Amino acid sequence: MATGAVMHTFDVQVADVDRGVYEELSLRMARHPSETDAFMVTRLLAYCLEYVEGIAFTEGVSATDEPAVLVRDATGSITAWIEVGAPDADRLHRGSKLADRTVVYSHRDPAKLLPLWAGKKIHRADAIVLRTFDPGFVDAAAAAVERRNAVTLSVTEGQLYLDVNGTSLSSALHEHPLA
Repeated sequence: MATGAVMHTFDVQVADVDRGVYEELSLRMARHPSETDAFMVTRLLAYCLEYVEGIAFTEGVSATDEPAVLVRDATGSITAWIEVGAPDADRLHRGSKLADRTVVYSHRDPAKLLPLWAGKKIHRADAIVLRTFDPGFVDAAAAAVERRNAVTLSVTEGQLYLDVNGTSLSSALHEHPLA
């Protein structure tokens, strides 16, 4: 018998000084059985770091035609395609054609990810950015996650400060162009 998704709740305070975003969010995330803790935390970070009106989680790893996080405007048009992990070139190509902006957040080593996309047909690859964190940062955050979570996320001058249930962490936000 297959196990179902596990619900996690996150009460998040976001203070993104770099973008001028200050929000209090109450988020419910369904963690698919095949989703790793690191992927879930990266999905949460992507949501918070990209937060704008119209942002939403999709079905995550079980969504075959959508990214992990999506932004739609008031008309329903996709404005941002936000992938998590290591999406294939076809997904990035499709997302870049559908949205004004495409970005990838990953907890994986960028030196291993960037070659996956090199030389592949990706629409506007030069406009797509891979955002990563310091080694061990996402794993340490994932270790602090429980079913109910209190999270404080601050960003200033490209530095991320994160508190998850009393565990304080920090990481630079690294940006790697795809092309």
